[in-house]
Amino acid sequence: MPLLDIRNLSIEFDSPHGRIRAVDRVNLSLNAGEIMGLVGESGSGKSLVAKAIMGILTDRWTVSADRLRYNGVDLLGLSASERRKLMGREIAMVFQEPSSSLDPNDTVGHQFHESLPMDECDVPFYRRKKWRDEQIKSLLHKVGIRDHKRVLKSYPHELSEGMCQKVLIAMTIAYKPRLLIADEPTTVIEAGAQDQIFKLFKKLNQLNEVSILLITHDLEHVENWTETLTVMYCGQTVESGFTKDIFKQPFHPYTMALLQSMPHFDELLNHKSQLTTLSGCVPSLQHLPIGCRLGPRCPRAHRKCVETPVMEKSRGHYFSCHFPLTESVES
Repeated sequence: MPLLDIRNLSIEFDSPHGRIRAVDRVNLSLNAGEIMGLVGESGSGKSLVAKAIMGILTDRWTVSADRLRYNGVDLLGLSASERRKLMGREIAMVFQEPSSSLDPNDTVGHQFHESLPMDECDVPFYRRKKWRDEQIKSLLHKVGIRDHKRVLKSYPHELSEGMCQKVLIAMTIAYKPRLLIADEPTTVIEAGAQDQIFKLFKKLNQLNEVSILLITHDLEHVENWTETLTVMYCGQTVESGFTKDIFKQPFHPYTMALLQSMPHFDELLNHKSQLTTLSGCVPSLQHLPIGCRLGPRCPRAHRKCVETPVMEKSRGHYFSCHFPLTESVES
């Protein structure tokens, strides 16, 4: 049984133009101890899926699904108090905007002390402060913060975005969750420390069997650190499967466009060559194209693309396209 099982997840909200579906029948299946990548352009609905799992969407959003289960538990059927018991200890999330997740009126050290779990504390009460200090120091060192005394005495606004993000990651892994959702976890972190964060995630995965859902637009990290991959476009799943298989042979034109946009250093590459990009931009939710949503941008678009494609399976992974890259388009 998958640790996280999502079937036909849809997320809608009401607007002056009527009800809009921002996420449309997305499927995800994450096994225990697995690292999955979730990729797509900005506005594809990746963060909304993560927030629906965490149950932190506001009342303006309507979430529905045939299945939204964590370890066999129906998340949509839980009350708010029951959901909170799972969050943090069982399911934790690293958000992409650290400044909005820390209290600006309190020091980092006080916030860390309050968030530190005490379940594993088996020392007398008069030694608990020292135990907390040692735990916090160890966690901060794991994420690459050496000057922990200065950081703990600081307020969030006195630290850089990258430093705040490291603090949040340290707070998140303190609970040793079974499922870690990392939404662009290293975007604001300096390049030299990004690999350290991913190595930490990999260590948590290998030693503690932490399942990780990595949401990112950096395909290099996806290729190096994930086992399975799901590609989203305009609120829909367009392709999913094993990462190595998708990188070797993508079936969907959008997946191929993402892979071709990755920088490469071929000896035959001309000086100052431009990166390969997909023409056009992601359509607004108020004006979605009929049929295949990639149709207006797709180099393989054909008249059949005005019909909505169904999800198909081939060679171990799923794709949603009338004319996959292994086939030629017939006139």
